[in-house]
Amino acid sequence: MSADAPARPRVLAKLAATIVLAGALVAGLLLPFVGGTGVVARNSASLLGTLPTELTDETPAGSTRVLAADGSLITMFYRHNRAPVASDRIADVMKQALVAIEDSRFEEHNGLDVQGTLRALATNVAAGSVQEGGSTLTQQLVKQTLAQTADTPEERLAATEESLGRKLREARMALALEEEYSKDEILTRYLNLVYFGQGAYGVQAAAQRYFSVDAADLTLPQAAMLAGLVQSPSLDDPINNPENALERRNLVLQRMLDLGMIDQAQFAEVSAQPVQVAPGGTPPNGCVDAAIGGFFCAFVQQYLTQDLGISQTLLENGGLTVQTTLRPDVQAAGDQAVLGTLAMGDPLVGVYTVVEPGTGHVLAMASNRRFGCDGPECESVNFNVVPSKGAGSTFKVFTAAAALEAGFAPSHTITTPEPYLSRVYQDWDPDLGRPKPYSVQNVGTNYPSTLTLEEALYWSSNTYFLALEDQLGSVEGPVRMAQRLGMHFDAANQFPAETIISENRGSFTFGTDATSPLDLANAFATLAASGTRCEPTPVTAVLDRNGQPLTGADGQPLATGDRCTEAAVPPAVADTMTSMLRKDVEPGFRGQTGARAYVPGHQIAGKTGTNQGRDSVSFVGYTPQYAASVMVFNPLANRDVGAYGGALGAGIWGDAMTPILTAQAPVPFPAAPVPAPAPSPAAPAAAPAPEAAPAPTPAPADPAARQMPAEEPTPADGTDADTGGGDGTGWINYNGGQTPWNGGG
Repeated sequence: MSADAPARPRVLAKLAATIVLAGALVAGLLLPFVGGTGVVARNSASLLGTLPTELTDETPAGSTRVLAADGSLITMFYRHNRAPVASDRIADVMKQALVAIEDSRFEEHNGLDVQGTLRALATNVAAGSVQEGGSTLTQQLVKQTLAQTADTPEERLAATEESLGRKLREARMALALEEEYSKDEILTRYLNLVYFGQGAYGVQAAAQRYFSVDAADLTLPQAAMLAGLVQSPSLDDPINNPENALERRNLVLQRMLDLGMIDQAQFAEVSAQPVQVAPGGTPPNGCVDAAIGGFFCAFVQQYLTQDLGISQTLLENGGLTVQTTLRPDVQAAGDQAVLGTLAMGDPLVGVYTVVEPGTGHVLAMASNRRFGCDGPECESVNFNVVPSKGAGSTFKVFTAAAALEAGFAPSHTITTPEPYLSRVYQDWDPDLGRPKPYSVQNVGTNYPSTLTLEEALYWSSNTYFLALEDQLGSVEGPVRMAQRLGMHFDAANQFPAETIISENRGSFTFGTDATSPLDLANAFATLAASGTRCEPTPVTAVLDRNGQPLTGADGQPLATGDRCTEAAVPPAVADTMTSMLRKDVEPGFRGQTGARAYVPGHQIAGKTGTNQGRDSVSFVGYTPQYAASVMVFNPLANRDVGAYGGALGAGIWGDAMTPILTAQAPVPFPAAPVPAPAPSPAAPAAAPAPEAAPAPTPAPADPAARQMPAEEPTPADGTDADTGGGDGTGWINYNGGQTPWNGGG
């Protein structure tokens, strides 16, 4: 008995069942529509009704491509690695090889070929194995399309189950397709759809994966090998199973010879050749594979799915083109600057985030982490976006802007004692169990007691800014100003703006609460744009598979344009703030804290920040064309980062912006408005005794949520750190518990 004898009864049974099936198809579909050597459906629309949407597209969609601003590829999103190509970009020999082995009567039948099915079954029975396919290419196209586009297990089962009902539906759709599309269109679509193994769907992806060539350049041996993979991609894989692949390839060549597609000399030459492959790499898939800007990519994906409402399924299967705002040069400079200060995977996180003033375009998101991978250097939380730690004295900008809008001039002068006890805001005294005046002082002894608003801003005087808050009478003005500039206070680990206002938290101006680096960059971009606030956007266009703007459920193109509000802040206020903040960076101003961000020849404004206990430091700087924030912190613990905002923050900013700014001509800021005559200097704001201080606002019920003085240490030379800072006693809420804070440099 031969080795294949045990399998022969099963093959014969399959043959008998298929003959019955063929008869059923003829009875159920074809009578009385008969003609020619094949089968003709004179009115297939009446047999089927409307074709499913999945079958009406001429080519399957491919992978979604995410592009940087210069058109370079960032990454792709796909469920199946597929790159559809037009008919003229597929080698003719590839089409011939596929037809030879899968459906030699393809040009003759009208979608259903009973004669070919019976011949293939007889051949397979005689060989004891599958040598020829029984279904036509059109039937296979129907099955593959419905299976690959199925969204649920039930739909996948319906597309692949071995049942007479499925075969009837498949046959009817094949007949309808043959009336709707030309043979070349059907063949091209099939070649773009079918799975060739090694994760490659479609002939272009397969040509790249196995041979590192385009489908248009496939040779005879390569085409024969790919055609042979369709039936069993894993078993005949030329990379992992070259012996099987050789046998299968030569079978395809034999069929091509039998059909007159090649001559004996070609057959003899190619069939004698060994299997030859030149494997290409798998295309990037998702943000973990991003060529640049992995965290920017994550922000893009979030923006597409949440803001624009694109489903993940469409993103992976729709063949979209996403044009983003990423500037590769700005991103690369940011990456280098961050990694030049903090090693990849350092316990401290450093993030650098850039926004374009006047458009809201996000140009870069750098970090000393890799996105989404496994390992100590990897991170899935996008620290460029989510609020994490406080940004320290950068928040003094919001109080200063609110004061300008309220009528205070840059020359507004206040004299404050050390420490300064607030007349308006309260803290909690844990020893006495009752509220007391909120107090702060500057760390160090080199602070002038009398300062103008402009001087206090670049000196970063804590006592001045608490006294200024007193004169404003409420924290509402600074909070509303921050919101109008672009700050948000709606994350789970943030106090809502209404809570900050209702509890009149004087600590707001010291930036003690969790802050988003993206928000910071965008808020200062509003100042750079003379008060025009734009919503941060990483995308400028989303095109469908045909290169047209993608439409939403309402049939209208998705809104990918800039979303800007002119005069969100009065231009005079914004430009005056810029004039004052330039003195924190540009040379010549004693007490400035952001000198390390200066790039010679360019106008730069900015503000440093050092949070409570130096567990977070920051710097936000801007020019007319770029606004960028830097934050450095330990995400897992409240630990001293070892330096100040003027060193780590401004230093990274300067390193990142130097190659960008020096490569272009300087751009000046708008001129600041001429200030009104300065009022007479205010009288010294004497600190009242604690028991004499008014208490206009009740203390919060939870002592853990009391006012928190910030720490802004003073360097000896006033150049490498934020010189503002609180030095007092208070309570700060870390991870739900109370931690006593005692100021100090």
